[in-house]
Amino acid sequence: MCFWTLFCEAAPRSDMGVHFEESEMNEALFILRRNGMHPILEEWFTEVLQTDLQKNIALEFWNCISQQENQVTEQQCSQLLLDAFCLLQRRLEPYLNSLELLQRWTEAGWLLGCGSRTLWEKACTMFKAILFFTTNKPFQEMIQQFYNRSFQIYMLQRRKAVLGEDSMSESEMDSDAKEKGSECRGCDLSKRQCWCAVAVDHFQQVNDILRRLNLLERVSSEAVTTILHKMIEERMKRKCKENYVRSFLGDFQEFIEKVVGWLSKVYLKEGESATSLDASSSLKQWKCHVQCFFYRIYAGMRIEELFNIIRDFPESKPAIEDLKYCLERTNLRQQLLASLKSALETRLLHPGVNTSDIITLYISAIKALRELDPSMVLLELACEPIRKYLRTRDDTVRQIVAGLTGDAEVSSDLANELSKADPVTLENGQESDDDILEPEDWIPDPIEADPGKCGSKRRSSDIVSLLVSIYGSKDLFINEYRSLLADRLLHQFHYIAEREIRNVELLKLRFGEAQMHFCEVMLKDMADSRRIDSNIRDEEAKLSEEEKPTFVLSAMILSSEFWPSLKEEKLELPDEVKQVMDAYTKKYEKLKAMRTLNWKPHLGLVRLDVELSDRTVNLSVSPVHAAIILQFQNKSTWTLEELSETLKVPEGSLRRKMALWLQQGVLREDSPGTFSVIEEQQQDNVEKVVLIDSDEEEESAMASQADQKEEGLQLFWTYIQAMLTNLESLPLERIHNMLKMFVMTGPVVPEIDQQELQVFLQKKVLEQQLVYSGGVYRIPKNSR
Repeated sequence: MCFWTLFCEAAPRSDMGVHFEESEMNEALFILRRNGMHPILEEWFTEVLQTDLQKNIALEFWNCISQQENQVTEQQCSQLLLDAFCLLQRRLEPYLNSLELLQRWTEAGWLLGCGSRTLWEKACTMFKAILFFTTNKPFQEMIQQFYNRSFQIYMLQRRKAVLGEDSMSESEMDSDAKEKGSECRGCDLSKRQCWCAVAVDHFQQVNDILRRLNLLERVSSEAVTTILHKMIEERMKRKCKENYVRSFLGDFQEFIEKVVGWLSKVYLKEGESATSLDASSSLKQWKCHVQCFFYRIYAGMRIEELFNIIRDFPESKPAIEDLKYCLERTNLRQQLLASLKSALETRLLHPGVNTSDIITLYISAIKALRELDPSMVLLELACEPIRKYLRTRDDTVRQIVAGLTGDAEVSSDLANELSKADPVTLENGQESDDDILEPEDWIPDPIEADPGKCGSKRRSSDIVSLLVSIYGSKDLFINEYRSLLADRLLHQFHYIAEREIRNVELLKLRFGEAQMHFCEVMLKDMADSRRIDSNIRDEEAKLSEEEKPTFVLSAMILSSEFWPSLKEEKLELPDEVKQVMDAYTKKYEKLKAMRTLNWKPHLGLVRLDVELSDRTVNLSVSPVHAAIILQFQNKSTWTLEELSETLKVPEGSLRRKMALWLQQGVLREDSPGTFSVIEEQQQDNVEKVVLIDSDEEEESAMASQADQKEEGLQLFWTYIQAMLTNLESLPLERIHNMLKMFVMTGPVVPEIDQQELQVFLQKKVLEQQLVYSGGVYRIPKNSR
């Protein structure tokens, strides 16, 4: 027992001033070995260290830290932090020396305990668990402030080294001082009070102590992480936010290298090379952490701005490329999808946005998201709300078709896409990747992809294909183009259609010749009309002056079976006009045997010279406008009711047409519903503004979509009656299939889905033209 007491007195108690030579310690170990007591030496050392930490060292350290409340300046807090860690090192140094002695004994084979490395790990774990298991907020703020100041000073010194600030002229230094005031940018104090050198010295000493105690990661990692995150976020917000025209990845890689340089100051000893295994591993981990954080934050910022980036594409292509690079290194695809869908629904898909603007942004989204994700899975998922919403807009097809032909406000890129000769493919095809790609060329789709859709077809889809696939049918677009083409041809009045011929040829490459046959016939009608009209003009030139018509009449002769339905309006033309039209018809019948003309008197263009007492008005107007003013040749005053009865035009429509002549100062309304000619303009008359309905400025010659739909349904009704007469009763699905097979086979007949057909048949049931019972329709017996 006397021997054990002596050995205990040799233990490394940090609160005792007793020092023993290593030879004395070795002799004590030999005595323990002879008595078989050396196996418990490590356990005894651990217990002594734990007791001292809990009862003495931890209390002294935190008592020192608590004096922070009395410190006013940052420099004082830095000095207090250094003093506290110096105290901690002094108290733990004897234990560290003892650990080194135990290590030498173990290496010499004198001890056979748990091993020196394991004992060292136990001691370090004890330091962390007892001293820093929990840290109070003032201590965390001190550490944060301490490392933040060192980072600021380091970045300033690095910037000076790069820019050569130390070699700047005195005038440049003065101007720089004026920009920043008289403050030091490292410590934010006046240059007379600058303590940057002191801060750097404190920084090195504290890091050396923490490294010696193996507490550097435990104490500094949270503060270092917070500083780096904050600096990256602030720098990103300052330099990158709302700036899409250049890439910032290179700039931030350089910034990260600077950050790694500062991290080497934190985690490497002075003069230690980063090529050492432990140092290299630690710095690589930190560099990886900083890069991952940057990629995540940068991608998150660009995801929030993605709507604007898509809107500004292709100018914003650098931002798309940066985002693509970051997405490959993060797991933010789902966040991107959710954010973009929300932005689209909030900012785009509502009644306040024009259809043309929605289509324009959809085209930009196709281009931008194809660049971002070549598999086009993101495009398919993120833009599905746009496609669904466009299907609810009545003018979507017309806007797309007008954009393809360069007649709309939609991006001109859509017209350029038409010049590409790729045939349109719809998304519901059954091709598989195995039918298209070589095995070595196959690339798997992202996990978000719909497994039921062909990846290669999705990747090969172009803008036109994606727009057409909104409805899944080419016929809808062909029919709309026919209406647009017919409207344009009927408003030209000069038989020249080079532009339309080019568009039709391009559309043939896209949709096939069979689909565009009706359009080709329409263009052929224009050429034939021009030739026929020229022949009739030549015949009229040979007539005597008495036989020549009172005015020149030209006609567009349309093949009724191939043109869309024209707008139907009643109009009774003056007798002199009818006579010229009848003469034109006879000349046509002479040229085209077995054919005649069925005039549409309300369509066309009339060039008039209205001769009044003091002036002549030259105008090009519609036949209805011309018919109105011609009536005033025979009678200077007309009532609206009289004109309506003579021209067979409803009074409401007639009043709208009268507005043109009121505006031109040719007619005036003497009393409500009574109009007369103004032969001479009165100079003292106050000019009156007459509002003309915008629909009157350029009316379409085509029947409205509703009228065309109603006409198609009436055509279906004839076939439905015949089917039910022959087969007695049929269910809805069978009727729809038979109509689809035998009736809906060409561009003239519009397609209807099963739901629309059901609504139409139910209407016929209410009108008692059909009977519905037992899930089948039949014709009432009294109607047969």
